Amino acid sequence: MYQAIKDLLNKTLGFECILERPKDKKFGHFALPTFTFAKALKKSPQEIAKDFAIQLESLTEITNINVVGGYVNFFIQDEFLEKCSKDFLEAKTKSSSHKGKILLEYVSANPTGPLHIGHARGAILGDSIARIGKYLGYEISTEYYINDAGVQISNLGKSIYYAGRHLYFNEDKNLPQDCYQGEYIFDLAKVAYEELGKDCFASNENIEKLSIFGKNKMLLEIQNNLAQVGITFDSYVSEKELYSSWESTYEALKKGGGTYENEGKLWIKSSEFGDEKDRVIVRENGEPTYLAGDIIYHNHKFQRNFDYYINIWGADHHGYIARVKAALEFLGFDSKKLEILLSQMVALLKGGEAYKMSKRAGNFILMKDVVDDVGADALRLIFLSKKADTHLEFDVEDLKKQDSSNPVYYINYAHARIHTLLSKTSFSKEEILSTPLKEMKENLRDLLVLALGLEKVLEDSFASRSPQKVVEFLRNLAGEFHHFYNEEKILNSRNEKQILKALLVVAHSIHLGLELLGVSAKKSM
Repeated sequence: MYQAIKDLLNKTLGFECILERPKDKKFGHFALPTFTFAKALKKSPQEIAKDFAIQLESLTEITNINVVGGYVNFFIQDEFLEKCSKDFLEAKTKSSSHKGKILLEYVSANPTGPLHIGHARGAILGDSIARIGKYLGYEISTEYYINDAGVQISNLGKSIYYAGRHLYFNEDKNLPQDCYQGEYIFDLAKVAYEELGKDCFASNENIEKLSIFGKNKMLLEIQNNLAQVGITFDSYVSEKELYSSWESTYEALKKGGGTYENEGKLWIKSSEFGDEKDRVIVRENGEPTYLAGDIIYHNHKFQRNFDYYINIWGADHHGYIARVKAALEFLGFDSKKLEILLSQMVALLKGGEAYKMSKRAGNFILMKDVVDDVGADALRLIFLSKKADTHLEFDVEDLKKQDSSNPVYYINYAHARIHTLLSKTSFSKEEILSTPLKEMKENLRDLLVLALGLEKVLEDSFASRSPQKVVEFLRNLAGEFHHFYNEEKILNSRNEKQILKALLVVAHSIHLGLELLGVSAKKSM
């Protein structure tokens, strides 16, 4: 609806217009600010607003045009709301145009342990952005970068080896300090015993074999953890496999003037592109650093010729942004095509106390444990309720409350209430849909206009990478519906069919909004 109205105004006025929602809805459904036109038209915003108001009187789609200061306010005609509602219910407002190819990389947790609650926030953010973007017509590919090279994978194999030595050779249960801790290591050792036999713990020469075994098992567990909350990936890229292209990547960096040698190390001139200092990419012993792996991977990414690239990283990776972007510039790519979103950690409570750490993981709160506790829908919605780069603290007990303080319950209760009404009415869905939306009561019209605003919210949400805007919209829509429900008689009223038709639009808006957040919409509660 927003875009349809905007197109009408643009065509009528000959300017690219911006529409806002008035703070006080008594002024109108939409407001057209005129301040940006003052310089070009050499008039005051109020004069422009009066001129525009006269020109807009020819439009049959809007009514009750009024000027307040530099704003032209107006309401939407019922006939046009009828058309917008029909298009929305028939999914004709969904954009299917090709808007560009985007590679979205997120989670990419080291496959050395199960996913913890910090990983979950970036995972849910990435999946929701992908869902919304695909709905809007972007061609989005999702990718998980497997950090399966380097010391962390060796330490995983070492950890499994020593756990096996304890279990099957009666050695000390306390693993060496550089090993991973937690019961999951002993679980992996038991699985290795079953699948590889006791001999895999007979000699430390088998540590590399156990590293590969452990990585594959942990990656499978990570995939299962993500599937619990409805997340899958289009592709997985192995850091270890990409290292075969290190020499060609280094040559490209060198050709771009991005490297130099000093103190027996190879450095990248990242300070030339905003980093606080240059960084080592190859150590004295010839071993590439962690940063080298990132450079290889991003070279591989950009060689695939997407229009745009989005990474979602944990907040602790903030310092890597300038380094990776510098490498891209030296490799001959446009680093402006790479957008990096940072996801802050989460503080979890249960009944006002710190959420219990998992014995299985050592000193982490496992994502799986929280999903088992509150459910995937609740976890997704609460994680999307705030912008990802802000601190998030919540009590899981609040997600079990059946009142307005629990957004999962509150939004779904609105959806379920509407479907309960539809199940109780004596009218068929066909009869309801064939009823014209005209001469509606003001509160029903306002509710319908709000529900039809979802498409604009989705556009804004994707553009700003802020799915919390969809959550805010759904809470607001649910609140307005609950208020209407408590104020108005619906079943057996004179306008029952008309009201139910408008409520079908509300229900569809809630269902679609939740679906694009990866949350199921309930028809009964």
